[in-house]
Amino acid sequence: MVRVDVNAQGATTAFPHFWEQIFGSGRATLSLRESYRDDLRTVKKVTGFKAVRFHGIFLDDVGLFHLDRNGKPVYNFSYVDQIYDGLLANGIQPFVELSFMPKDMASDPAALHAFWYKQNVSPPKDYELWDGMVEAFAQHLIDRYGIDEVSKWDFEVWNEPNIDFWVGKPKQATYFELYDHTARALKKVNSRIRVGGPATAQAAWIPAFLEHCKENNVPVDFVTTHVYANDTAKDVLHTNEQIPRDRMVCRSVRKVHDEIAASPFPKTPLIFSEYNASYANEPDVTDTVYMGPWLAETVSQCDGLTEAMSYWSFSDVFEEQGVVKTPFYGGYGLIAEDSIPKPALNAFAMLHRLGNRRLKVDSDAALATRADDGSTAVLLWNYAPPYGTGATYTQPPAAPGPAKTFHVHLTGVAPNASAEIWRLDANHGNVINAYDAMGRPAFPTREQIVQLRAVGQPSPPEETSLSGGELTVEIPPQGLVLIKITGNSTK
Repeated sequence: MVRVDVNAQGATTAFPHFWEQIFGSGRATLSLRESYRDDLRTVKKVTGFKAVRFHGIFLDDVGLFHLDRNGKPVYNFSYVDQIYDGLLANGIQPFVELSFMPKDMASDPAALHAFWYKQNVSPPKDYELWDGMVEAFAQHLIDRYGIDEVSKWDFEVWNEPNIDFWVGKPKQATYFELYDHTARALKKVNSRIRVGGPATAQAAWIPAFLEHCKENNVPVDFVTTHVYANDTAKDVLHTNEQIPRDRMVCRSVRKVHDEIAASPFPKTPLIFSEYNASYANEPDVTDTVYMGPWLAETVSQCDGLTEAMSYWSFSDVFEEQGVVKTPFYGGYGLIAEDSIPKPALNAFAMLHRLGNRRLKVDSDAALATRADDGSTAVLLWNYAPPYGTGATYTQPPAAPGPAKTFHVHLTGVAPNASAEIWRLDANHGNVINAYDAMGRPAFPTREQIVQLRAVGQPSPPEETSLSGGELTVEIPPQGLVLIKITGNSTK
């Protein structure tokens, strides 16, 4: 049995909901689809998130840039406007990733990335063209939306230049050149525009990037980088450790947090603009209830180390590996194809119910908060690793580990206070059970889609009450529980 003691009137620390402010998504033009916008509204309703980040606002399918027959730049903002208007109409701001290279500007037309939409990842052939496009883009946004609005957006230069999303040679020096030009072009238009980078994979390059900005007097308003829980310690931390999946993300976050603190700009905000439990489309990870305790572990550990973390991504309206072939293929999204909610969406819904002040709890499987309305929330989880079947997932084994019993003792609340209990586990809020029972059809019928949408909804809360300030709950492996006590202060 795990005993968890919570003093609801104890000292607190600030607990801003840093994990649900920004979400990633498929490339820019996908935001024009109604399915994308439907999923956007669903996640907005669940989390209240504020911004979305996607690749490719400069891709040729957006149509922003081309050269006329005389080699002169021509700008077309039609799709740019539709993309950003659509976000803003739904209460979402863009987190503006400035990528990739328009074909008419590319120094190497053959430098196409392996993604299905084959974006060009070469430097510009002429920085005068790049600077002019960035300036025209920024000025158009200000003209359309006003600087008071645009100054609230974050502008991030490129995506993961340290790996195969950038073919400049040498990688770091040529990316720094791109960053310098971009940051200065944006600030030339208006100094209130916020710009940052280096948007690296595997938490890389931060000390060198900040030192470069200092030495060259280059503007930097925030730092961004990425990590995935199945990245290796060798790639991220440059050690030979075997770091488990539930520890890798926040080990990386702390690494970068400490690097910024030791840099010439120690107060620079840190945004992890991509993270998830897997980069590899593992159905037994991102499609399953495993995501509940994994997210709880990650939020608990990363608290206080970063301004925001952008989960990649909010929806499986997503085509980096091609057209989606089946609803549950280990996609990054909280919502599967055909707007079917995954367990991860229900996990975010539970985390959203946490308060904004954190209470001290002596347990690595519990998190307690107090909200402005005086309510107390206790989050409990039974972490167990994924099933380990990777992309060959068919059905899970009977159980990935033992159940755990939690005995929660609360002080500072009425001893018989009413409580609500939300659950996410194999039998609560888990659409995969129903999908398994259907035989995992690659192309569910319309009737099956309706059924899957229904069973993917969160389980309704259980109504109960404390007994002498205590409550006992059993949590199965890979289970997540949220207990909320309202109107119960003894103060």
